[in-house]
Amino acid sequence: MTEQEIRTILTDALVNLFEIESERIMPETNLYEDLEIDSIDAIDLIDHIKRETGRKLQAEDFRSVRTVEDVVQAVLRKDAGSAQQ
Repeated sequence: MTEQEIRTILTDALVNLFEIESERIMPETNLYEDLEIDSIDAIDLIDHIKRETGRKLQAEDFRSVRTVEDVVQAVLRKDAGSAQQ
């Protein structure tokens, strides 16, 4: 899965699940401060990404995630880890 595909899935999720305007979603956008995503929303987001990518993401994978780009990189790391198995 490419970085752009992950970014598209994430943007679609933020727009559709949380009704966030797509123009507010940039790589440096902070999920918690700028988009007001709370911990319950983050779990919903992780679940959505799991379903869309087929990657078994855990809450621990997102502990250090703060920005949109952090989420993309976390999914890419999980994607790379799955490819190595």
